[in-house]
Amino acid sequence: MTDATNPRLQVYLAARDAEAGDIGADRRAPLDALADWISGKTRAGKPADVVFICTHNSRRSHLAQVWAQVAAAWRGVDGVTTYSGGTEATAFNPRAVAALTTAGLEIDVVEPGENPVYEVRYTATRPPIRAFSKVYSDPPNPTEGYCAVMTCSEADEACPVVVGADERIAVLYVDPKVSDGTERETATYDERCGQIAREMLYVMSRVAGR
Repeated sequence: MTDATNPRLQVYLAARDAEAGDIGADRRAPLDALADWISGKTRAGKPADVVFICTHNSRRSHLAQVWAQVAAAWRGVDGVTTYSGGTEATAFNPRAVAALTTAGLEIDVVEPGENPVYEVRYTATRPPIRAFSKVYSDPPNPTEGYCAVMTCSEADEACPVVVGADERIAVLYVDPKVSDGTERETATYDERCGQIAREMLYVMSRVAGR
């Protein structure tokens, strides 16, 4: 991906890409399962729709949606569209938005309110990602034929079956909310943002290599 709108994003992605060796075997197993599912869809010429799900659709699921879409572009993987949702809707947490901005993404509020709609720009030529909190079955998310990726243990336990999903994979992350209001807050969000970026880049590298 050479058309990133912010040069900082190119640097950030290259740095996370170089950290692939930091991903342990226990983490690679579900990530490889996700790569297998995406590869199967793209090889068959079918859309690979991936919905990242956590309880409130406020932090981890948004970070995963954004980085998976960016990683697909970075790796030149076509046919992948990412989404996010929760078991309930709240709002895209501003601390998570700030972490993505620090990484080099350009983010604007296009519809303010209690549940703002953001546009996340990662290249000069592709449409922005529209990010806002929603239940995983709400529009614009797909209702069938998608891969449901559970990003939190609460949603994983609450949704043993995700209606309409072709596949269900648990890729669990510790909630950065644990540091809200502490001196570790910014560092924790940046660390989780980096971990998710690193792992989504790994997934798309596996897809691109097949």
